[in-house]
Amino acid sequence: VQLVESGGGLVQAGGSLRLSCAASRRTFTSYAMGWFRQAAGKERELVAAINWSGDSTYYADSVKGRFTISRDNAKNTMALQMNSLKPEDTAVYYCAADPEYIVVVTSTSKNALDAWGQGTLVTVSS
Repeated sequence: VQLVESGGGLVQAGGSLRLSCAASRRTFTSYAMGWFRQAAGKERELVAAINWSGDSTYYADSVKGRFTISRDNAKNTMALQMNSLKPEDTAVYYCAADPEYIVVVTSTSKNALDAWGQGTLVTVSS
């Protein structure tokens, strides 16, 4: 599966952005999906994950209540709605896919997931 992110940009603190991830394969429903981010000088971290049907989601503590992950299996897309953005949310955001939801949620290695997008930069100014 190939993944392409869009929707990044520059926003002021307190603002909102919506990231999208488009998947190339018709077997999109075979994949659990996740949003990861990597800030300058820091390790990549999981932000949110969603299983193939969308009825199970996971959020990092730092984004709970502010970010919402969703997917549209009919359109092979996934989204991350980001509200109340903070300067510490500044990072390159990546979408990723793997057949196993547990792998998306628990993996600490980029190589453990089946596919990654190229990333989209989100910059939150104070």
